[in-house]
Amino acid sequence: MALHAKKIKKLPVFFKPILWSYNIKKLDIKKHKKIIIVAAVNYGGLRHWYWIARQYGVRSVRSVLSKMPATAIRKHVRPLAKIIFSVKSFNYASRGSAKRRK
Repeated sequence: MALHAKKIKKLPVFFKPILWSYNIKKLDIKKHKKIIIVAAVNYGGLRHWYWIARQYGVRSVRSVLSKMPATAIRKHVRPLAKIIFSVKSFNYASRGSAKRRK
């Protein structure tokens, strides 16, 4: 069975501890996809990672992660996320290169 074969309409209860600042009953899986993926990668376990891979597809998760600023993904999680989701690189923002506006 493919990882993305089964689509679910509601977020499972086991997401509640990692989305502590949200009411998981009100989160829309499609609308809040980035929030769910980033929380699962940063604070979840393999159960959460498997769920997002199955729900959204590895390709979609990879796309979200590669577009996120690297600082949005916890430093110690990045290497594993790169391997599991085949993320080539995270979006690194350069510091101090922006000109000040007056």
